[in-house]
Amino acid sequence: MIERAEQMHRQFFQPGSAAAPAASWEPPIDVFESERDLLIVVALPGVDTQDIEISSEGAVLRVAGVRRLPAAVRGTDIVRLEIPQGRFERRIRLPAARWELSRSSLVNGCLLLNLTK
Repeated sequence: MIERAEQMHRQFFQPGSAAAPAASWEPPIDVFESERDLLIVVALPGVDTQDIEISSEGAVLRVAGVRRLPAAVRGTDIVRLEIPQGRFERRIRLPAARWELSRSSLVNGCLLLNLTK
């Protein structure tokens, strides 16, 4: 446990490191497929649209970004922190076909990604 704590300390406290920190959590997803469409729902409550990056790398769709603590909690003490914060990334292997992202929207804390063949 001490070794793991030291690894985490090194990961988060690297002075002068300009690189973006590694993702610390993966959001859960649901995937629905019809004859022509693919709908991917990514659970991202509390994440702002400008903090989300969507990209594709071959047959893999990548959703990444950051969840920030709400401004209202600044200056308070943490009593319990169960909702993951910080950088996230989810790589989603797409079914065999040529998919194109036709629409994306953030609704009720879920990112909805519509892909078409």
